[in-house]
Amino acid sequence: MLTFGNLVDLAGIDRSGVRLLRHQDNRYPGHPSPYTLWRDNRPRFEDYQATQGFGDAPDLKAPIWASFVGVPGKETLFVGLYAAELLGPLPADRQHPITGGIEQAGSCNLYRLEPKPELSEYAGRLWIDWGKGFRAWIQRGDRVPKPIVELRRTFSEDPFPGFPALILDLSQIETIPASWSAALSSTRGIYLLSCPRTREQYVGMASGAEGFLGRWREYFATCHGGNVGLKSRDPSDYRVSILETVGTGATVNDLIALEVRWKAKLLSREMGGLNRN
Repeated sequence: MLTFGNLVDLAGIDRSGVRLLRHQDNRYPGHPSPYTLWRDNRPRFEDYQATQGFGDAPDLKAPIWASFVGVPGKETLFVGLYAAELLGPLPADRQHPITGGIEQAGSCNLYRLEPKPELSEYAGRLWIDWGKGFRAWIQRGDRVPKPIVELRRTFSEDPFPGFPALILDLSQIETIPASWSAALSSTRGIYLLSCPRTREQYVGMASGAEGFLGRWREYFATCHGGNVGLKSRDPSDYRVSILETVGTGATVNDLIALEVRWKAKLLSREMGGLNRN
């Protein structure tokens, strides 16, 4: 079994001096994920990983960081090796790389990170099995081996699976590929939100100009889209799928009729559902 540690050995790097970092930050729903930043705005990704919490300093104390990003579906993509040096607390206010707000001076540690040439040819192409301990996002390079799952010729994302096959966690919508976003934002119809934890479900209607994607984003921006039954739930609990799409000629009344029909089919009002209307 070939592991990431084997590649580190072949590069002539001491594994004990390497820390593996898996960036998948769920603190900012409705904003770009670390993976999205790496894919779409590399400077902002570099700014993001250059600041870390004070409490993580002991675990991050190593001359080399091997950076990975969490991808929808809990996959893990290698994005590069960095020489890491702790500079101290953030010296001045700056724009938060994820939210765009203010990251205050002294609120976190600032690191100097320099990309290393070793293994750079694998960045964006190498996928590993991180294991089940996703909360342990900082790990030593000489401890648990990370099997290599796949090495692709170039960086590429999965093609859009089609509306009937699409199943996403609602918290993943800001990490989906641009082609998926285009398809979902240009199509309207009826969707299903389900909560694996409580086994509840909600039938909803996407009727706006931004289609399914615009409607799902509202759950983050407007407290679950204003629905009473959803307000007590964490958006990340939900899984979203599409029940039916409509053409450009469909009216709002057509969509309302379809929504009522799907509520009746799935008994989303009667059987512990979240539809209160």
